[in-house]
Amino acid sequence: MGSGRGAGFEPATGDGPPPTESAEVRAASVRTAFEGLLQIRRLTGGGPAGRPEAVPAPWELHRPVRAVALALESSGATPSAVDASGRRVSAGYRVGTGESAASVRVDWAGPPGSGAAHHEEEALARCAEVLRRLGWTVLLYRGPRRRRYLEVEPPAGVGGVR
Repeated sequence: MGSGRGAGFEPATGDGPPPTESAEVRAASVRTAFEGLLQIRRLTGGGPAGRPEAVPAPWELHRPVRAVALALESSGATPSAVDASGRRVSAGYRVGTGESAASVRVDWAGPPGSGAAHHEEEALARCAEVLRRLGWTVLLYRGPRRRRYLEVEPPAGVGGVR
């Protein structure tokens, strides 16, 4: 999740360790990465006139989990995290591959007793709003044990999606 020496920036997916750098350093890294993503969108110009950053760029379509994780982290949403043994240690969003190759699944996860299930509806609604503003198509579903999750896809007509 962190950006160690020699390793590129990695947005928090919610399945990595808690951040090791200070909140200020992490925020600066996230801000720089997100500004880069918006610049890529402007340069590729896939959005409507006057709003070229309103549609995911080809770069994002090839790395949708990373793009969605960056969008959520840059919005200030809290990622979940796991310890070295894989045990969940904090509640927050978790981003992973979706049902299809082009889709991403976002759920709200937390350690036992964290109340994550009770906060998921409101938290996922905030995540959906962020992603829709950035041009992604977002659908809310209920999965096993009636837990909610988001399925995130590029909008129709972008990157071959129909």
